Amino acid sequence: MDWNEIVVALAASQTGNSSEWPGFTEAITVMGGDINAAYELRCGPQSFFVKLNSPDKLPMFEQEAEMLEQLRQSGGLRVPEPLLTGVMASHAYIVMEFLTIEPVNEQSAEQLGEGLAQLHQISNPQYGWADTGWLGLSRQPNQLSDNWCGFWRNHRLGFQLRQALRNGIPPHIGSRLELLNSSVEGLLGNHQPVPALLHGDCWHGNCGMDSTGRAVIFDPACYFGDAEADLALTELFGGFPDSFYRAYWSVQPRAAEYEVRSQLYQLYHVLNHFNLFGGLYGHRAGTMAELLLAEMGH
Repeated sequence: MDWNEIVVALAASQTGNSSEWPGFTEAITVMGGDINAAYELRCGPQSFFVKLNSPDKLPMFEQEAEMLEQLRQSGGLRVPEPLLTGVMASHAYIVMEFLTIEPVNEQSAEQLGEGLAQLHQISNPQYGWADTGWLGLSRQPNQLSDNWCGFWRNHRLGFQLRQALRNGIPPHIGSRLELLNSSVEGLLGNHQPVPALLHGDCWHGNCGMDSTGRAVIFDPACYFGDAEADLALTELFGGFPDSFYRAYWSVQPRAAEYEVRSQLYQLYHVLNHFNLFGGLYGHRAGTMAELLLAEMGH
């Protein structure tokens, strides 16, 4: 099949000319988050998942396809196969394999934990990624680095902090976050983990199971970093069943300092939510900063 015809058929369905495409059945709007328009495109017996955005978002879709392919190479988890990216008329698009995805149960959560630990065993000489990426609609700097503490201070916590200061986070919270960022060596200075392949946005909304019960991951924000950063996010915004963590730690044993570092890694995502949505996320970030500063004696 000519993949471009899939996208043309989708466009035709939106303009009322779908009858010109005999293989096309219908385009069904599906949940695709707050960022893209998302459709299940039915073409005869096959379905495809299509995301649309403005033409300037083509690099985002191209990078998503690259990251999905990278995750697929790990082999432990099911990952949708990317099929096509491009621009047509007023939309950038990505077409990929359509999967029926449900929330994980105890069994698939165990698969997910074991598969994520296997993913984290894929390594790289440096931290980061070849290109700047996206975390939702936020940019995610990925400059390659040999030092984990410096990478986190400059390209993760520091980057979101600079955005938060511009976005009006209360000054008393901003000053404490600045102190935390300048003192982060107290938490990470002696921590130089093997750069592991990370999903990068591994919360429960980007994981699930397919119709056979196999664990699935999607919507990546990949880079090479501390495996604990992925795991910390799984504990935020709802978490996963206990079977997930038991399976993960059975492959990749838990470090004694994980509990403190996980709070630092979660703070990055809370600040990102403040920068995207504002509101109480700023106060939550302040509370987390105070706990971390107290850990360092500030």
